[in-house]
Amino acid sequence: MRKLLYALAATMLLATSWAQAAPELRPDHPERYTVVKGDTLWDISGRFLSNPWYWPEIWHVNPQVANPHLIYPGDRLALVYIDGKPRLTKVASNNGVVKLSPEIRSERIDTPIPAIPLDAISSFLTDTRIVSPELINEAPYVLEGVDGRIVNGAGDRVYARGEKPADKVGVFRRSTEFVDPDTGEFLGLEARSIARGDVAAENGDVLTVDLTSSSEEVRVGDRLLVNEDRRLTTSFTPSSPSEKIEGKMISVDGGVTQIGQYNVVAINRGSREGLEAGNVMAILKSGNLVRDPVTNETVELPSERAGLLMVFQVYEKMSYGLVLQATRALSVGDKVTNP
Repeated sequence: MRKLLYALAATMLLATSWAQAAPELRPDHPERYTVVKGDTLWDISGRFLSNPWYWPEIWHVNPQVANPHLIYPGDRLALVYIDGKPRLTKVASNNGVVKLSPEIRSERIDTPIPAIPLDAISSFLTDTRIVSPELINEAPYVLEGVDGRIVNGAGDRVYARGEKPADKVGVFRRSTEFVDPDTGEFLGLEARSIARGDVAAENGDVLTVDLTSSSEEVRVGDRLLVNEDRRLTTSFTPSSPSEKIEGKMISVDGGVTQIGQYNVVAINRGSREGLEAGNVMAILKSGNLVRDPVTNETVELPSERAGLLMVFQVYEKMSYGLVLQATRALSVGDKVTNP
């Protein structure tokens, strides 16, 4: 009974400490900062906070503002204290806090800064997707190009066989099949975006497709899917998951063996576990396996914190994330958890 009480007390203490985690200012934080082109919310958060994923909790704005996270190059930010708590707010050029009052609403021409570097993830946000094997197996497939060409690109015409999915199609290639390394559960099939095209004609089940753009060479056997025309989103902001989540990195984009800053990784957790776009996860480097010299047993050493990633694309059973910090070389199989 005593052991049980100790265990319950320890569990409650751990849960309390996790729930009470709060923004922590860096010792060298600035009092003022002017946003420049190329900044991201993550960069700015890291200038002020030791735990940048708490950015939304210190951002102070008028509640009538439609989107408080639209920050533009040239905006001036100031660290102020409200009820004894640190808050970041926009300030005017005269160093006074901006006074928000009724006025004619206008749109800025420049683009608000994103949460993270978008060039590293743009292909995942716009085209590449997770699908079921049945969907891609039943999709129309490329037969060949004009004059029997087996490799084609933007501006070329290709022929495909199958039922037309839509007038505008995406060309996809079957890529990685994701399986949970611990349970063996099938998580999804990655359909990698290759090109886009317009269906120019139908002759029975043979489709004539004019390729309008391509990121890779279109080959025989590539599949046609509906062009979802998903828009690039920059609306997510750094945040900590609302639930306790533990998972693993199960793949890295690009076929590299070691994972570092700005690599895109897949993790074996998704929306069913409570993950959302913008959630930040700590990366724990898996401990080495060593042989106990006394018992001759194999012992796994404790995992050590070695980086941070932000989830930017969430599916039901898995997600994609961008590594934002890496203090050492990371690998597929390393653990991820709440920061």
